Amino acid sequence: MPPLTDQSPPPLHAPSSGHAPVCAAPLVHTRGDRRTLEFMPGDVQSEMRLSRPAALVLAYCRAIMCFALFVPRPRAIVMVGLGGGSLAKFCYRHFPRARITVIELRADVIALREQFCVPPDDARLTVVHADAVDWLAAHPACADVLVIDGFDTAGLPPALGTARFYGDCRSALRDGGVLVANIFSYDPRYAGMLERLRLMFNDRVCWFDRIAGNNRILFAVKAPARLDPAARLPRALRLQRWVARRQGLGHRVLNRLLAHAVVAWLQHPFNRSK
Repeated sequence: MPPLTDQSPPPLHAPSSGHAPVCAAPLVHTRGDRRTLEFMPGDVQSEMRLSRPAALVLAYCRAIMCFALFVPRPRAIVMVGLGGGSLAKFCYRHFPRARITVIELRADVIALREQFCVPPDDARLTVVHADAVDWLAAHPACADVLVIDGFDTAGLPPALGTARFYGDCRSALRDGGVLVANIFSYDPRYAGMLERLRLMFNDRVCWFDRIAGNNRILFAVKAPARLDPAARLPRALRLQRWVARRQGLGHRVLNRLLAHAVVAWLQHPFNRSK
């Protein structure tokens, strides 16, 4: 277990990307059983319980795991943004048959992985120090689930919300796969990003309304290139159509209960062998 002290590594330069300036070193604070990662004082990016490192503490992380409703048994999960590794640790533990790849732009964030109990790289988990814009463009059909959660001190970098980037995300997904995008609902670029997602995914975009406060978690499903009208729709598309009728399930409390239920279901021992 890492020592219970506040630690911040020296600032390191990340690969040149044009969308993320070199920032001050991230801050790690430990108070009792709680450890947080912050890019600015008080701006919590990730939170972990030292007694349960793989548990999901923040509501938006639980909301992201609702991708399991669309793709319950992914074989390949790609994540943009490591942070404190909450999503990577949870998926590593509860999707034992999945290959997990995490793309992180900042070397100083990767350097904190031991402080946040992120497992070392092995046959099932790889943390890649790279610009996600370039990496995804070079890796088509690599993911059943693609999570975009790459924030910096200024919020979501503009390059992670362009039409070109969403097009590369669609290409990176396998047929029936799902893109999960974490966007602040008050981001002035939100409407434009939603419209670009709808365009790139043929309007197969939905969300669970108010499931995680100001974090709007969008789910975009990639349909097969050709759909046989007589064939049964893939599970992801059937669920997406049902949810999209009302742009979500509509009630904040029920949606948060849904996220808790999905996480509890994934944590159940019977899922480990499947």
